[in-house]
Amino acid sequence: MRILLTNDDGVFAPGLAALEQQLRHLGEVIVVAPATEQSGVGHTITFLTPLTCKSIHRDGRHWAWAVDGSPADCVKLSIGELLKDNPVDLVVSGINNGLNAGINVLYSGTVAAAIEGAFFGVTSIAVSLEYSEDSDFQAAAVIARNVIGGIAKQPDARGGLFNLNIPTAATEAPKDLRIVPMGLAQYGHSYEKRQDPAGRDYYWALWSEPNQPPAEQADVTELRRGNVTLTPLKFDLTEQKTLEKMPQWNLKG
Repeated sequence: MRILLTNDDGVFAPGLAALEQQLRHLGEVIVVAPATEQSGVGHTITFLTPLTCKSIHRDGRHWAWAVDGSPADCVKLSIGELLKDNPVDLVVSGINNGLNAGINVLYSGTVAAAIEGAFFGVTSIAVSLEYSEDSDFQAAAVIARNVIGGIAKQPDARGGLFNLNIPTAATEAPKDLRIVPMGLAQYGHSYEKRQDPAGRDYYWALWSEPNQPPAEQADVTELRRGNVTLTPLKFDLTEQKTLEKMPQWNLKG
C-alpha cells in the first residue's frame, strides 16, 4: 500500500514525524507537506503564483517534499504531478497539534488536505490530537495507525473521507473509539479590542464554549469524555431536501 502523508503544521512538525514512523508498518509512505505552518487556512489553494517544491534529505537521501503552499496544494500537486505515474492508495493528513472537531472542521487545513484526497477518489483520513504543552504524538500515532489500518481493510471505505480526533486522555490510558457525527454547535465568536503602540485598534479572537450544548452523540461531546472519535465526512455541500422542493417555488430569472 502506498500512503501519501501530509499535514498543516509543516514538514518538520513532530506529529508528522511520529505518524510517518507508524504508517510505515502499513506500507510505503511518501511525505509531501507544507514548508511552513498552515494552520487554519482551510481549503486554500495556490493558483496566482507558482508553487516551489524542495526535496528534504535525511541520512543522505530524499525524505520528503516541502511545498511552499497549503495542505490542499500538497495533495493536489502530489496526485496531479509528483506521484501521477505511481498513484497512492491512501491519503493521511496529520497528526495535527490540536483537535479538529465540530465546526472547526470547516476551518482546518488538516481536514482540507484529506478532502482534497477524497476529491481524487482516494481514501483519506485527517488525524488530530488534543493540544497540550507535552503532547504525546508517539502514543497518538499508534492509535491512528490502528484505526487507519482498520479503515484501509474495509471495501466500503474506498474513496471515503474520515476525520479522526484523539484526546489527551486516550494517550494516557486505553479509551473507546466512538463513531459519531460532527458537532454543529456554534462556538463563541467574540473579540477583544486592543491597541498597538501606535494607537491603532486591532482585534484578537477569543475562544469560548458553544452557546447551545451540542448533541449528546457528537465528536465534541465524546472527546470531552476522553474517547477517540471517528467521523465520516463528505464534501458535497448540496442541501438535497431543499433542492427537491425548489422546482415548486416557480422562481423566475
